[in-house]
Amino acid sequence: LLPSAGQVLVLGLDTRRHAAAIQQRIGYMPQRFGLYEDLTVRENLELYADLQGLTAAARRQRFEQLLQLTALGPFSARRAGALSGGMKQKLGLACTLLRAPSLLLLDEPTVGVDPISRRELWSIIKLMRDQGVAVVVSTAYLDEAEQCDDIVLLHEGHVLAHQPPDAFHAPLENHVFLVRHPQQRRRALQESLHLRPGVVDALVQADGVRVVLQGTAPLPQDGEQWQAMSPRFEDAFVSLLQSAPRPPAFASGRQTTAAAPEPLQQAQIAPIRSTPEATPPTVIEVKELRRYFGAFQAVKGVSFSVGRGEVFGLLGANGAGKSTTFHMLCGLLSASSGTLRVAGADLRTAGANARGRIGYVSQKFALYGNLSARQNLHFFASAYGLTGARRQQRLDWAFAEFDLTSYADTAAMELPLGYKQRLALACALMHEPSILFLDEPTSGVDPLARREFWQRINHLAESGVTIMITTHFMDEAEYCDHLVLMSLGEILAFG
Repeated sequence: LLPSAGQVLVLGLDTRRHAAAIQQRIGYMPQRFGLYEDLTVRENLELYADLQGLTAAARRQRFEQLLQLTALGPFSARRAGALSGGMKQKLGLACTLLRAPSLLLLDEPTVGVDPISRRELWSIIKLMRDQGVAVVVSTAYLDEAEQCDDIVLLHEGHVLAHQPPDAFHAPLENHVFLVRHPQQRRRALQESLHLRPGVVDALVQADGVRVVLQGTAPLPQDGEQWQAMSPRFEDAFVSLLQSAPRPPAFASGRQTTAAAPEPLQQAQIAPIRSTPEATPPTVIEVKELRRYFGAFQAVKGVSFSVGRGEVFGLLGANGAGKSTTFHMLCGLLSASSGTLRVAGADLRTAGANARGRIGYVSQKFALYGNLSARQNLHFFASAYGLTGARRQQRLDWAFAEFDLTSYADTAAMELPLGYKQRLALACALMHEPSILFLDEPTSGVDPLARREFWQRINHLAESGVTIMITTHFMDEAEYCDHLVLMSLGEILAFG
């Protein structure tokens, strides 16, 4: 892709005049790397070695190095389609590194990958850097950005800041606090803090709420305990974006100081209750749930229950069995054995009735890409059997609640990712379900859109909607009332 204006130099070469020479010296891994899923790990390496012109002698040694680097050696004969998400990403990176590059470009390499695989990928990235390879990474994970030597923060096509991570932290010293309240739920405390003047950001963390202030003086109310915290890159990121929603373009150079944070503007919404419902009725009941694929047991006797209005999280590494469990709960996959009751109905005998009470947002946002936002909403309204005045009322609600009017006639495939997420959630809520299943709904979405998303989820839970979510963002797991941690088809921990 050539620039419309200006100049891009890569390894000292102009991209307009020396594109072919540049491509010989760089490695590029797009977000959706083109693995051939019917080929084995080694066959994929052979194919990309052919495409890159590696000789038989050169590839033999390089294969062994890369299989050892990515820990894929024991899986070299496994089909790529049978690999976990993290292993697929490592195979994609190995194919990118076949011809040792001088510059490695990685476009969101860890989207949808579990935390353990993310650490493994970053170990490889750091090893490449230590070997003298320059690495440029785009990422929506701000804890990953903090591991970089230098950060360029982009917003709406402009450079908002360009500096090392520590330079982002410095202006926020004495602006960050952890707030606790012994008698108030974290979601209610977060809502209260969000609406106060002078608060830039409020995020549920551990047993309290992490707050970034415009000033340095705490803003305590009755019963609150305020503890000073060290700033992190995410605090600076949100502060900069809130204070400069449309920054001026930079011709060159670096911005060395972060702008003073401004208060976050919040919509006027009904307050969240400060105390939970005494004993919420059980809405989802799972006992001794099992699922076999041939001789392979993916889920091994899982049991748990979820109460009305709870936010319940399913966590685990890729291949842990959480997605299989999730699909059985949604009625998308039948159970091999066990009890599975959702909204009072046994999914094994009354699936259609129970599914009518369920909303579902998939990781890939199950929208019809060629249809406009308006057409998608109309389709889902019809699919859920909405007619007459109620249908029109729900359509009007969706456009207003999710601010979709300006994108009503835009094809879903062309929507910005944050608006795709809004549209997918609007479609899932069209029939006012009592249970909402969310399968990694914020994967690849920026932190501001994630915060908006969780504000909506919190209020849905307060209205009595039961939320079940899978996520690879550990900070999002903090929003959950209860969590199940799965590994190899079994529950490791529940609480």
